Amino acid sequence: MPEPLSAEFFCVDCRTPFLNSFPLDAAGRCALCRSGLRGFDAAYCFGSYEGVLRQLIHIYKYGCVKTLARPLGDLLARAMPRDERFDAVVPVPLHWRRQWARGFNQSALLGRALARRSGIPLLPALLRTRSTAVQAGLSNSSRRQNVVAAFRVRRTGGFARKLAGRRILLIDDVLTTGATAAACAIALKRAGAARVALLTVARVDRRMNGVGAPAPDSMLGGRS
Repeated sequence: MPEPLSAEFFCVDCRTPFLNSFPLDAAGRCALCRSGLRGFDAAYCFGSYEGVLRQLIHIYKYGCVKTLARPLGDLLARAMPRDERFDAVVPVPLHWRRQWARGFNQSALLGRALARRSGIPLLPALLRTRSTAVQAGLSNSSRRQNVVAAFRVRRTGGFARKLAGRRILLIDDVLTTGATAAACAIALKRAGAARVALLTVARVDRRMNGVGAPAPDSMLGGRS
């Protein structure tokens, strides 16, 4: 069974784990959160992107075993903060070409599973406006630049009105650097969202080595 991610030191906002407290300020925030580069207000995940959990996500996303959305959605529900209230679940979108090639958007299915379990309305408010280069293998700054203005809120369906003043739970499968999630959060806030928290099944534990581990899915098209 996958194990929840644990750490002695982590950022109080983005929950990035650290080997010691040196990268954190007196309030417990990391440098990216202090600088506002995260975009989202908080981040939560179930476990580390390794071992059994990584294998399950690979089978789900690249093996197209869509029935895994439900058990992975259960892990999302376990990682949800109990002291926060959310008005809507918003999945991170794929560009239509990538979704057509894959056959589904893994984040949308996860969002639907979580919405059913939690009773929070699902709001497919975001649109990916351009196809971007694969994030795997890019530096942190290149990842952020790669997704600049790549997302916007849908102009039809009254989504801007539905987002105004709302607390949004943004859903994705894996958090690596947070560049994709930050771009989505910025688009949601520009449309009027009051708060955006990110929830993922797993995150890459970048404490393992100097550049982050596990090894990126460069052959499989990593995203966040």
